Amino acid sequence: MSIASSSPPLSYKDAGVDIDAGDALVERIKPMARKTLREGVLAGIGGFGALFEVPKRYREPVLVSGTDGVGTKLKLAFEWNMHDTVGIDLVAMSVNDVLVQGAEPLFFLDYFACGKLDVETAAAVIGGIARGCELSACALIGGETAEMPGMYPAGEYDLAGFCVGAVEKSKILSGANIEPGDVVLGLASSGVHSNGFSLVRKCIERADGQHPAMLDGKPFRQAIMEPTRLYVKNVLAALALHPIKALAHITGGGLLENIPRVLPQGTAAHLLKGSWPRSELFAWLQKTAGIDDHEMNRTFNNGIGMVVVIDAAHAADCAATLREAGEQVFQIGLIAERADGAAVQFR
Repeated sequence: MSIASSSPPLSYKDAGVDIDAGDALVERIKPMARKTLREGVLAGIGGFGALFEVPKRYREPVLVSGTDGVGTKLKLAFEWNMHDTVGIDLVAMSVNDVLVQGAEPLFFLDYFACGKLDVETAAAVIGGIARGCELSACALIGGETAEMPGMYPAGEYDLAGFCVGAVEKSKILSGANIEPGDVVLGLASSGVHSNGFSLVRKCIERADGQHPAMLDGKPFRQAIMEPTRLYVKNVLAALALHPIKALAHITGGGLLENIPRVLPQGTAAHLLKGSWPRSELFAWLQKTAGIDDHEMNRTFNNGIGMVVVIDAAHAADCAATLREAGEQVFQIGLIAERADGAAVQFR
């Protein structure tokens, strides 16, 4: 007698995959996704592929794509049971990257993977994704939820996202026209965003519970988990009014590694120490880690989440536009000729 004939039948659910739970999650997601609908969406969640038509107002559209994850910030989400904002982080990491090319984010797709699907947790995460898309005027038109028994520990999941935007070919921001004398503006971050969390987690471990109850007016855990700021709407509004030359999203590598990505050869950014306020959060991280300013500025955004480079004649007006829209804006430096020094120097 064969093993198959002597054993009870096995279903997919017996193997650890609950199709009914997946279907229930899709139904939970649909109203969230509907809130993100915008011009161009032809078919969204539910099909084999999502359809999007580039808005006809573009004359020579160039598509810009970006993909990212949330990194080890997720480990704290698991530990602290804080799942409702990591989806915003996921969206922000991609849409802010697309934005720096001068592009308008058009649509977003997510990938949520787990060992065993918990509908409530997944709905909280994807609710954050939908909220991030809504705040960025970016349509959530599809994604994938993968339940893979044995691949992830109980209670854990992974996230990835993919964004596509569009920009007029003549308006692509490359930074090629940056020149000495241009002004460097910094837009405040909302906190650590989603980079450097391997070190953040080490700091929390080293503190062993002896951390401040509050940081910058927020409970400790909230300050640590504050989602990445979405700069899309406010920066697009500024781009429509002012001749911005370049943008830099300050992610992994901090100010020291990200600003040089938009600087033409022969130029450097001279940043002024103390030109933006020092938050309690970053002061605590630096003290706990015991690292110097250089290491802080190549690990964290250190309080500046987006950099704008613009000529001096338009800098004040551009800063005013961004402030009126709700951004905290600081003039943090100038572009200079590069000699033998680093591409980013603090003065």
